[in-house]
Amino acid sequence: MPQNQASSPADAKPATVASRIAALIPGILLCIAVAGVSASLERAELGVFEHPYVEALVMAILLGMALRSFWKPATRWQAGIAFSAKQLLEVAVMLLGASISFAAIAASGIALLASIAAVVVVALSVSFGLSRLLGLSTRLSILIACGNSICGNSAIAAVAPIIGANSDEIASSISFTAILGVMMVLGLPLLIPLLQLTATQYGILAGLTVYAVPQVLAATVPAGLVSTQIGTLVKLMRVLMLGPVVVGLSLVASRWQTGAKKTNVGFFRLVPWFILGFLVLATLRSLEIVPVTVVGPVTKITSFLTVVSMAALGLGVDVRVLANVGGRVTAAVTLSLMLLLGISIALVHWFK
Repeated sequence: MPQNQASSPADAKPATVASRIAALIPGILLCIAVAGVSASLERAELGVFEHPYVEALVMAILLGMALRSFWKPATRWQAGIAFSAKQLLEVAVMLLGASISFAAIAASGIALLASIAAVVVVALSVSFGLSRLLGLSTRLSILIACGNSICGNSAIAAVAPIIGANSDEIASSISFTAILGVMMVLGLPLLIPLLQLTATQYGILAGLTVYAVPQVLAATVPAGLVSTQIGTLVKLMRVLMLGPVVVGLSLVASRWQTGAKKTNVGFFRLVPWFILGFLVLATLRSLEIVPVTVVGPVTKITSFLTVVSMAALGLGVDVRVLANVGGRVTAAVTLSLMLLLGISIALVHWFK
């Protein structure tokens, strides 16, 4: 038999998987290095002040952004950075479900559930109206409204094919999401002493205003486990509003389909895998199948993954992108976010 034979599909598949894993390693190690420096700085703060005024996860974002401002990671780093920013953070969100019991949802009552739905509806309506007043197109206004009011890029990605949005409209609507998302993660904790918020109130505020589910985790970790649990639950309820919004838009979308092909959005586009995993683990925890002894180690793993992911998030933010965004889009997105923040602050004070 000839010595040189073509590789079989079975041989090629492991090689492909191995090459993909190898491509992730440099970027992941870079994020871990940034996270390690951040953790060391937090320990130094503890040694000097006996309290970390800047948490490791916040430090990781800032260090990542600082590094990105003068160095653009080459292609060999990109895959691992993207994996750390998305998949690792999604795993962290899923694992958080192991520490949450559905008793917390039951305790929140119908008033909170109704309030979340009302905030989303009001924010959608006013954000769309503001965008139209600023002269933006109907489709771009819808994307901005859904992104700000529900769940950032995920909502934009789900709604865009329904209304036939083109690449320019999608790019314009998501251009601010990364930057404003980081700003919310960094700035929202400052409102705790300023507004004298309790852990529960801050959790509600974060869940109502922060763009993505993983970013809620990052924004609430400095405030403690109660805020993290409540913030995640509120955010998940808010994300579930995407389903009715997409269904409603699909019924009237034909008027915006200017030559674009209408696309159906699948279940897993509307409900990501990590949210389903979160709900499964929360169910197992509520049934006490997941024992209390597991919660501590899982929480530590979640915290570690979050810091690594925040380093990746910082490395992916180029603040110079602001110069490429139109003034009307900038105004629409910023005003919409400020509106959502104002409504949410009023709501949490009502829950006092």
